Amino acid sequence: MVMQQSLLTCSGVVFALYLHHVIRAIEVPLDLSQPPTITEQSVKDYIVDPRDNIFIECEAKGNPIPTFSWTRNGKFFNVAKDPKVSMQRRSGTLVIDFRGGGRPEDYEGEYQCSARNEYGTALSSKILLQVSRSPLWPKEHLDLVEIDEGSPLTLKCNPPPGLPPPVIFWMSSSMEPIHQDKRVSQGQNGDLYFSNVMLQDAQTDYSCNARFHFTHTIQQKNPYTLKVQTKNPHNETSFRNHTDMYSARGVMETTPSFMYPYGTSSNQIVLRGVDLLLECIASGVPAPDIMWYKKGGELPTDKTKLENFNKALRITNVSEEDSGEYFCLASNKMGSIRHTISVRVKAAPYWLDEPQNLILAPGEDGRLVCRANGNPKPTIQWLVNGEPIESAPPNPSREVAGDTIVFRDTQIGSSAVYQCNASNEHGYLLANAFVSVLDVPPRILAPRNQLIKVIQYNRTLLDCPFFGSPIPTLRWFKNGQGSALDGENYQRHENGSLEINMARKEDQGIYTCVATNILGKAENQVRLEIKDPTRIVRGPEDLIVKRGSMVRLDCRIKHDSTLKLTVAWLKDDTPLYIGNRMKKEDDGLIIYGVAEKDQGDYTCVASTELDKDSAKAFLTVLERPERPRDLELTDLAERSVRLTWIPGDDNNSPITDYVVQFEEDKFQPGSWHNHSRYPGSVNSAVLRLSPYVNYQFRVIAVNEVGSSLPSLPSERYHTIGASPEINPTGVRGAGTQKNNMEITWTPLNATQAYGPNLRYIVNWRQRDTRDSWSNETVRTTRHVVWNTPIYVPYEIKVQAENDFGRAPEPDVIIGYSGEDYPKAAPTDIRLKVINSTAVSLQWSRVYPDTIQGQLKEYRAYFWRESSLLKNLWVSKKRQSVGFVGDRPRGLVSRLFPYSNYKLEMVVVNGRGDGPRSEIKEFTTPEGVPSAPRYIRIRQPNLETITLEWDHPEHPNGILTGYNLRYQAFNGSKMGRTLVETFSPNQTRFTLKRTDPISRYRFFLRARTQVGDGESIVEESPAPLNEAYTKNHVDIATQGWFIGLMCAIALLVLILLIVCFIKRSRGGKYPVREKVEVLDHEDHKVDDPSFDYSDEDNKEPPGSHTSLDGTIKQESDDSLVDYGEGGEGQFNEDGSFIGQYTVKKDKEETEGNESSEATSPVNAIYSLA
Repeated sequence: MVMQQSLLTCSGVVFALYLHHVIRAIEVPLDLSQPPTITEQSVKDYIVDPRDNIFIECEAKGNPIPTFSWTRNGKFFNVAKDPKVSMQRRSGTLVIDFRGGGRPEDYEGEYQCSARNEYGTALSSKILLQVSRSPLWPKEHLDLVEIDEGSPLTLKCNPPPGLPPPVIFWMSSSMEPIHQDKRVSQGQNGDLYFSNVMLQDAQTDYSCNARFHFTHTIQQKNPYTLKVQTKNPHNETSFRNHTDMYSARGVMETTPSFMYPYGTSSNQIVLRGVDLLLECIASGVPAPDIMWYKKGGELPTDKTKLENFNKALRITNVSEEDSGEYFCLASNKMGSIRHTISVRVKAAPYWLDEPQNLILAPGEDGRLVCRANGNPKPTIQWLVNGEPIESAPPNPSREVAGDTIVFRDTQIGSSAVYQCNASNEHGYLLANAFVSVLDVPPRILAPRNQLIKVIQYNRTLLDCPFFGSPIPTLRWFKNGQGSALDGENYQRHENGSLEINMARKEDQGIYTCVATNILGKAENQVRLEIKDPTRIVRGPEDLIVKRGSMVRLDCRIKHDSTLKLTVAWLKDDTPLYIGNRMKKEDDGLIIYGVAEKDQGDYTCVASTELDKDSAKAFLTVLERPERPRDLELTDLAERSVRLTWIPGDDNNSPITDYVVQFEEDKFQPGSWHNHSRYPGSVNSAVLRLSPYVNYQFRVIAVNEVGSSLPSLPSERYHTIGASPEINPTGVRGAGTQKNNMEITWTPLNATQAYGPNLRYIVNWRQRDTRDSWSNETVRTTRHVVWNTPIYVPYEIKVQAENDFGRAPEPDVIIGYSGEDYPKAAPTDIRLKVINSTAVSLQWSRVYPDTIQGQLKEYRAYFWRESSLLKNLWVSKKRQSVGFVGDRPRGLVSRLFPYSNYKLEMVVVNGRGDGPRSEIKEFTTPEGVPSAPRYIRIRQPNLETITLEWDHPEHPNGILTGYNLRYQAFNGSKMGRTLVETFSPNQTRFTLKRTDPISRYRFFLRARTQVGDGESIVEESPAPLNEAYTKNHVDIATQGWFIGLMCAIALLVLILLIVCFIKRSRGGKYPVREKVEVLDHEDHKVDDPSFDYSDEDNKEPPGSHTSLDGTIKQESDDSLVDYGEGGEGQFNEDGSFIGQYTVKKDKEETEGNESSEATSPVNAIYSLA
């Protein structure tokens, strides 16, 4: 995969812009006296919309500000005399206003603007003003066009002349576009050319349309109607499969001939700088192909473009080297013809050396140069202040020498504007250049103390625009050094700019430019900073992914840390919308669930204010292929047809297979079936067909990703019928009841029926008899024969038949009639106990005629009657084991030891069980017991371990005891194994620990006389001290501990509040007692914390003042109740500030009851 990478620095762009400053002339600052200069003007060929006002531009600068005047058709145009015409303020732009009426055509003509002040006159180019026209199409009657099929035809357009010329296009009268190709196309002149006419061309009419630019109107010509005469007037579908369409229609094939241009050669003249358009349109059957060549050379590939189905050759921006002979070659299989076009390139005048403004100091010399070229060579004419220089007043300091004016020893007052006119028969050029004589000391025109940032190793320009007269000399210095900068890495330009060829880190610093002439000097400083370049160190790579997958495109960037970095992504060179399926990261882009629309070029653009870097990669999305199209049936035969299709787009994953499917409308209409499969390299196949099927085909393309949608169905093809070639398969006969036989088979499918009215002839008879065949004709897939003997063999045949005949003779199949239950049971059953869980059986087989069907198996039914252990409950569920086939012995296993069992046997056929045999009884011996049900381990202390267990669920005999093996272990260290034995009734054991750290592993087994049973294994839990350590590692994180600490903190806080309140009361009385000892008048308490005053403020006992000053009975005590309207304040220590008073309500309330301390504050008082 290739990563495409490009780099563009803003400094490079800036440098390109600076080059313009390098080559342009030094401009005079506008605060200095100077002649006029034209800055804006309308184009030479100026076409206007008749519905709008007309604006003819003319802008100029100068000091003093210029005044403007106009000429029209070479004569003075008096703006003041025409009320519709005005001139914009401080401008020379003409405005022609038609809001009050008037005809724009009255103002057509050639206009020229003059801008003058006391130092000279400047002229604009001559502006040819024309009003756009969109004339109506002349009414005309078009006759029916009759033409033979295969003949060439040209439908003329002849649009009305418009200004500018209209755009031509052809449509039907119903506004449907006319389809164009190499056979039917529109020429550059607007005519519609048919290389040869086909019958289908008469299916529509043809109307030429002209769209006019300014009015945005479309005019339609009366339509042409075609009548095509054909030698073979059959339906269109008759020829679609023919290999040679023209010969099938009876159309003669012809060699090409040119419809435009005529003859074998022509000439064309083109002006330099415009586009050259060459055209060749040829007739012929079949339609010719066009090729283009240049005699004696190659076509200029960088500016050549083929258009209109190769019938037109466009060469852009023509130059003199494009002159020569071009020829077009029209060819088809009948032959070829060529036409030669001689191209000559002429040229309107173009500048070689355009005159520039000339600024001179008194006594200086100078020159104006005006050099132009063209074909033919232009003539040069000089004017001064708008008048021919020959008729201007003589100037001894001026000398005209052809295309050059030389000035010697100029003096102040010699300023003027000179015009140079270069013209030939194809056009003209007009340039203004003034000569200004000034005496001005140096000045720097750039802003002071500029900061310029540049990327390392880039070329840069330090700009120092200046002015002075005489023209100052400019020198550059770095960091205040004495020597001027020039040479090596530096280059000075005439306009004052200093070019640094390759900026390095050591070039960073402060640069000073100094401009000097005889009248003085001026200087300015520029600070240069060198920055590291922006680089994409790892860009995206070309990727090929499947639809629906995730993809990541890398973009790792290195840049200067002092510059702000911006990263943007483009898709196909347009900004990428980051939707919810995309994630933009610092070093890449992730796309989730890739879709087909995500395919394309992805560009990562990393940019700063100075430069940018980009890296591009192509993301290819593998998708299921597009469906095949345009299915076509050819080579129609009785048993085959050729199917051809056009492959769809493979969506970047090659097509590996094509699956052809078919559908028929008789047996399973609407159901599609696979017919055949072909390699992806083919698009045509011969399909083998069956008789009497109305086929319809479709094709599915397959690639690595998956299958396409099915193509649209082909047309139907019905094959003729025939007798069946095969008979049904899967024929079998079996009884569903004891007196019948059901014959079934797999029917023929739609492609095997071969004809209408498919049916089946069913034949049957008993085997090994001389009976004749019975038969029945059915249309279903089964037939039942009744009243049959029990389970006898039958010979069966099933033959297919349709209206065209029968299939070949079918094979004979053996079937059986229905079965009945067996009539006999096994006899002479003998049992032999093998071990505690298995017995062997032997029996005498029954006679075949008693089976009454097909023997499936001998089956033994057995059940556990009881256990030999007293008081042990057992399940008596019946179990069975089958012995397949005709056999006399078997084995019954998975029995319970030490138990009493019963057993009986039956014969089994397809119908079911026969009668049961006599019941046999047997007893299984003792076995080993199952594992104990459980074992529990307890550690009441660090010295002992207690074990408890339960008896086995299945003792399988008489228990004789228990064996216990145990082993101490500590990590990977193992102790020796110890063994304990216990009586059958003992289920508890206490172990003395050897140390408090080790753990134990226990293996416990029960035993009978036969041996030890399965063991149960358990391990003792961790020692208590270890558990205690684990449970107390971090008590501070336990919930109960945190809650306890919070409760303690709350109690401490309450105690602190109580202490503060006691301190605020002086430590003598509760608040309630202080209220009760108040005197009537001016009684003051010695306590310095309170100041009682104002008899009216005394409160009756048992009542308290509320926050709003009202009296409430049995209210809660409140600190505010004893304040002045609730405005009491506290010091930092909690004591009151100011007087402590009690207000009395206007209506006194009696009562001696004291309130209860129910509020939170009262509760605190009670604690105090």
